[in-house]
Amino acid sequence: MRRTTLIALTFASSSIFALMGIVLAEDGANDVLPPGSVSTAEGLQAWKRIEAVVTHPRCANCHVDAQAIPIWTPAGESKPRVHGMNIHGGESRIGAETIPCSTCHVTSTAPNDPAPAPLHAGIDWQLAPVEFIWFGKSGAEICTQLKDPKRNGGRDAAGLLEHLRHDASLSGFIPRAWAPGAGRTTPPGTFEDHVKDMALWGAAGQPCPD
Repeated sequence: MRRTTLIALTFASSSIFALMGIVLAEDGANDVLPPGSVSTAEGLQAWKRIEAVVTHPRCANCHVDAQAIPIWTPAGESKPRVHGMNIHGGESRIGAETIPCSTCHVTSTAPNDPAPAPLHAGIDWQLAPVEFIWFGKSGAEICTQLKDPKRNGGRDAAGLLEHLRHDASLSGFIPRAWAPGAGRTTPPGTFEDHVKDMALWGAAGQPCPD
């Protein structure tokens, strides 16, 4: 009975990832392209597509500054605004000082429900580290930050790919940007497209627009 249940759970998890268009890997090593194998021009084109993803509300709304006030874009709206209900992430970035993010955004690997049900992920809900500010930043500013190990968690180009794959293996926030539940907008492309673009950008030397 236990074996049957385990098989069923494994199949269900695989189905969720398949619906998201995610190819799981232990790390991002298989995604890495040889340095210099992509031209600067191609790298900048890849960055344009990356920029369209990281500046999308689904990605940028939780990459906020030290004030730790999350942003949201309710279903049916197109402009981001301050999260309702006076939510504050606090210094902890998880709302521990006030109302924990997990009060509404539960930890679950199940698919997201249609809006307006709260989003969830396979890891505990939280704001991105304060060094990773994206909301309100230009694409050029985010590009510079994303390739700076001092502001991206100590990652080089290969490390950024590993980060994407690791997050996906946990059914984390990144892949779920493309599977937020019916009624919500998603970034352009797919998660796999984003991984490929990050690999192209990295192989080109992580060029940034002027």
